[in-house]
Amino acid sequence: MGSGTNRKRWATGPIWGVILLFALFPHIPFIGKYLSLGTEVLIWSLFALGFNILLGYTGLPSFGHGAFFGIGAYAAGIYFLRISKGVWGPLLLSIVVAGVFAALIGFLVARKRGIYFALITIAVSQVFYFIAFRWDELTGGETGLSGIDRMDVGLPGLIQIKLAGPLAYYYFVLIVFTLCTLLIWRIVHSPFGKVLQAIRENEVRASYLGYRTAAYKWGAFAISGLFSGLAGGLYTLQINAAFAGVLDWTQSGNVVMMTLLGGGTVNFFGPILGAAIFIVSRDLLSAYWESWMLVYGMIFVLVILFIPSGILGLIGGRKQTILR
Repeated sequence: MGSGTNRKRWATGPIWGVILLFALFPHIPFIGKYLSLGTEVLIWSLFALGFNILLGYTGLPSFGHGAFFGIGAYAAGIYFLRISKGVWGPLLLSIVVAGVFAALIGFLVARKRGIYFALITIAVSQVFYFIAFRWDELTGGETGLSGIDRMDVGLPGLIQIKLAGPLAYYYFVLIVFTLCTLLIWRIVHSPFGKVLQAIRENEVRASYLGYRTAAYKWGAFAISGLFSGLAGGLYTLQINAAFAGVLDWTQSGNVVMMTLLGGGTVNFFGPILGAAIFIVSRDLLSAYWESWMLVYGMIFVLVILFIPSGILGLIGGRKQTILR
């Protein structure tokens, strides 16, 4: 039993290394002052880790997953503006609403494979985008929702943390990110996660072993939607607004690029690395060139052609693809 416990501690060791790096980020000379950028990296890393439950561990190429990120963003904004101001309420609603929609859509696509699965998810994402863009009474339409402030959190009468400050909100997001990362790690390394990997390798053989593969795929889709919705809610609180752009298909494409670039198909930490590279590259390149996506797109094409397992796959000497 002792050796098994030691192995588990060793396995989760890299997670604590990543958490420590993020915890020290605000105190690193020069780059530590970019707290907003660091917060965005954490949020998108959470989104990409949740998305990778589908892509990296189940082999399902969802190209419309930005829908759940956007649904979570709007759910948090609507709760804050129309129901009650706060932090926990908006975040809880973003998880619940995104999870419900992910479960409903997952029920429709769980039996689909490959390009059919991908196309349906893209179509669903665009449906939600146009709803948000046109439904002025609920979503604010083209102008979106604004005036969403970050309220204090804590225990009344004992301690209150003012999340309005960028440093406080950074560490708040880091705590949420840490808890979710540990939970996702536990999910993908559980018996449930092992079945997902079996489906990724060969769904037919997994079904022959007696597993109801459609049910497992539906579960993966719903769980992934929960984490995506939470990331969307955190993003709304960060930018103090919610806009239809978060539901656009480009957001879905971004999280796919992050996951593949970092090596999420072969390494748990790939989405985190990919998100960090994407967000930092976007800010650096866009400051000098308006068409920065052209450069990033070319880099992404080169990665897909020559190192399909991503950066961490290349470092680890592993070569494999996931879209199969």
